Amino acid sequence: MSDIAVSPDTDPYRMGHQPRAKGHGHGHGHHGGDATGHGEGGPASKRTVVAYGFWIFLLSDIIMFSAFFATYAVLVDATAGGPSGRQLFELPRVAIETACLLASSFACGLAMIASQVRNHLWTQLALLATGVLGLVFLGLELQEFAIMIDQGAGPTRSAFLSAFFALVGLHGLHVFTGLLWLGTMMAQVAVKGFHPRILRRLMCFSLFWHALDIIWVALFTVVYLIGTTS
Repeated sequence: MSDIAVSPDTDPYRMGHQPRAKGHGHGHGHHGGDATGHGEGGPASKRTVVAYGFWIFLLSDIIMFSAFFATYAVLVDATAGGPSGRQLFELPRVAIETACLLASSFACGLAMIASQVRNHLWTQLALLATGVLGLVFLGLELQEFAIMIDQGAGPTRSAFLSAFFALVGLHGLHVFTGLLWLGTMMAQVAVKGFHPRILRRLMCFSLFWHALDIIWVALFTVVYLIGTTS
């Protein structure tokens, strides 16, 4: 048993925390063992805890994408006599997709800034711009898939194409999910305003959307740029 007696009434959050000598503290826990939620003597704020948990989720998502990237790298030459990336990929189209997604991420950042200053109109406008640019990106991606399938280069044509559709399609599925989330957030901001709970959800959405940008940049480089030049 620990030398320090811990009472559940006075120390609900300070597990492992050593009590300071009276008169020598500089944090915010002024009232005996009361945890304020700020500073050394209390738990992290709700915003910090939510952000930490969401980063763990994003890291797990990135690990999943890493597995898909590795599979694609192994199968990139397994065309089974079918078309390769150099014959299929259209860089101008992919460049427009990339520009749309990066611009949507910029708009998402503007929405976060507007929400921090509690500007309802600019928050909604920036979120709307994020969604429109995301929809354009998704439409171009689906159009690319349709053209490839019409050319007989569907996901069942070769192992290379299976890996391609799985990797790019997984990212597209994430973008679609993000757009649904974005629509929900716009409705919640319109109805509930800038409640702290809504702001935390906006922060998580922003992290998710920026993570999709990072993954797309890797995907654009590994799949499209290397695929058309190798």
